[in-house]
Amino acid sequence: MQRAVCIVSPGNLASNPRVLKEADALHGAGYDVTAIVCNYNAALREADDEIEAAAPWKVIRVPRLADEGVTARAATALAKGLLAVGSRVPVGIAARSARTPVSALLRRTREVKADLYIAHYVAALPAAAEAARRHGALLGFDAEDFHSGEGTGSADDAFRMRMIGIVEGAILPSCTHLTAAAPLIGKAYASRYGIAEPVTVLNVFPLSMAPAVPKIRGEGTALRAYWFSQTIGPDRGLQAFIQAMAQTTAPVTLDIRGSNRWGHGDALLALAASLGIGDRVKLLPMAPPGEMVRLAADYDIGLSLETDVSENRRICLTNKIFTYLLAGLPVIMSDTPAQKLLAADLWRAARLCSLSDPAGLARTLDTLASPPILAESAETAWRLGRERYNWDREQDVLLQSVAAAFARRETAR
Repeated sequence: MQRAVCIVSPGNLASNPRVLKEADALHGAGYDVTAIVCNYNAALREADDEIEAAAPWKVIRVPRLADEGVTARAATALAKGLLAVGSRVPVGIAARSARTPVSALLRRTREVKADLYIAHYVAALPAAAEAARRHGALLGFDAEDFHSGEGTGSADDAFRMRMIGIVEGAILPSCTHLTAAAPLIGKAYASRYGIAEPVTVLNVFPLSMAPAVPKIRGEGTALRAYWFSQTIGPDRGLQAFIQAMAQTTAPVTLDIRGSNRWGHGDALLALAASLGIGDRVKLLPMAPPGEMVRLAADYDIGLSLETDVSENRRICLTNKIFTYLLAGLPVIMSDTPAQKLLAADLWRAARLCSLSDPAGLARTLDTLASPPILAESAETAWRLGRERYNWDREQDVLLQSVAAAFARRETAR
């Protein structure tokens, strides 16, 4: 009998490539897959429509509840009141007070019968857990980040992290399928909650997204650097890179792709102008996830400049790194613990830098601007993307974890 898997995520379809890859892999392996996602971001709905039309698995898009904000505020007040008198905060209250769309997902997910529910992000955990209990199914969780370690130290963040910790601590021990997007994220979860260490499933992409041939990089041109994300934020290490650009001997340009809704991109342009390199930094609009590898292939180097703004940023490995490798770009990475660990396996395709040392970063850029060195680094990146860091290979790790969860249930019966 065909087993059914229900993937639950609070994001739009187009905002989480990891959900799409997981659904494709499970469907390809013969599972009956349903993805329950939120339908909140109007800017992504057209892209969501295109993804849903092409998907060979079922999609359920959940609208925002009219009273969601009221519920979250009430839950926050109740949770803070309970903490003030030393009382325990129930899981449902903690989840709703963490500014997540818990109720909408809960109502819809419980209606879908499956053999395994896989939650993405903390907002999906209560919904997946209740559905698993109701239908006698297995429960899984994919940790794309170390969610209870995402706080940046503010009072509001401290409260939210505490609420997330309550939800994770109550539900994760019930999970029989656990995956994480980086080795150190898995270790952090295992240490904090005393659970089995999640299996690492890297944020890599299918070989079908890769260009057919590597880019031929001409001599005598500027070194073209590239960075992308959904949103251009204030703590992404780009300030240090722009400062380094102003100190290089070789000409370096930087293209930044992402939403500038909060104006942080404008601040970066202003910094570049103040350093006399305003004509070398450019903002680009958002683009569909499926286009990211192709768009990156036009550049010479990719940037993954994570900061130590939170514990999560120190131990995560973002999809940027693996997008660049698949596109054949060497990667400049800040020296966070997670990226240091990965850099040892990337050899010439990676260069570590300290964001507190723009002068040292400038020297790294001048070294990479040498055509022979850049060509060697790009060749290594191209090879690693095809031989190791791609979804065609990595999806086997996911499928083995799911199969092992079902096998353990059968053995226990």
